[in-house]
Amino acid sequence: MSIPIAAPDVGARELSRAMDVIEDGRLADGPAVREFEAAFSDYCEATHGVAVANGTAALTTALRAIGIGPGDVVVTTPLSFVATANAVRLVGATPVFADVDPERYTLDPAAVRATIEDCGGEVDCLLPVHLYGLPAPMDELGAIAEEYDVPIVEDAAQAHGAELDGRRVGSLGDVACFSFYPTKNATTGEGGMIVTDDEDVADRARRYLNHGRTDSHVHESVGHNLRMTSIAAAIGGAQLRRLPRYTAARRRAAERYTEALEATPSVLAPIEPAGARHVYHQYTVRTPDRDGFRNYLESNGVDTGVYYPTPIHRQPAYDRAAILPVAEQATEEVCSIPVHPGLSAAEVEQIATLLGEYEP
Repeated sequence: MSIPIAAPDVGARELSRAMDVIEDGRLADGPAVREFEAAFSDYCEATHGVAVANGTAALTTALRAIGIGPGDVVVTTPLSFVATANAVRLVGATPVFADVDPERYTLDPAAVRATIEDCGGEVDCLLPVHLYGLPAPMDELGAIAEEYDVPIVEDAAQAHGAELDGRRVGSLGDVACFSFYPTKNATTGEGGMIVTDDEDVADRARRYLNHGRTDSHVHESVGHNLRMTSIAAAIGGAQLRRLPRYTAARRRAAERYTEALEATPSVLAPIEPAGARHVYHQYTVRTPDRDGFRNYLESNGVDTGVYYPTPIHRQPAYDRAAILPVAEQATEEVCSIPVHPGLSAAEVEQIATLLGEYEP
């Protein structure tokens, strides 16, 4: 049996907390949701948490809550899951893609500035992604946002617990969005979270995801039903308690892989820049012979993945005329290998040995 690229760890504690909610009977948007919101926002060093049905809902709700809508322009990355750009389109705004840093794979501040200038300085929001678990360069992006007086929405779907200069993602922009999909660093099955220090943004988000409701039968605005279930929140609370252990396991495996790759110059290990704390949602290497590398690992019982084989701007739903060479080359060369906390020490060592012995 192959070593899988991902393996959600949901066990007795999650089952016990879910059963508590079922027995309590408040299955939708109940006390378990409020508890999870408070715990997760505290974890992110933010004041407010707003739980939602999934990560895409978190992004669309957050964008609406800061006033992004038709006619607005949002600068974002082409190297992400398509939900990042879809959320912009779903609120009626236009995503404009800037290229990425060739080592970090997150938005390149110089490219962001050039993209804004190409738009005549008329942009309304920056939407960086903390890709693979590594924080984007938020100091530089924050300076650009301040210069142009636009908010930053962090897409932190892959970066639960990641840090930059001692501060956790979720506290680095105006509002941040997380996903709890089964393969993420913590899961609720399906689910998402918005965190922010802005009470007005949090209030607008809460109203929107609950049909604009401010009281039992009072609806101040048009909204949607994007609430998180209490069962999902109960699972999330259990996962949050395990998250530090999960992160430590991911980082131990990543350290061993990086050490092994010192003997394999044809495969570049991911970087961890000074001041950044990578949480390795994916351990993503880069090699010009990706197919050969993947075949080698998979023939030796190790699953691999490519995140992502097509940059968003090359998807049929988007503007295929844009030229973003760094992102385009990355999508031809990146490859992710198992780094999840379910790996045994023997499996980590097996993978590390294969990495050290690889010859293209």
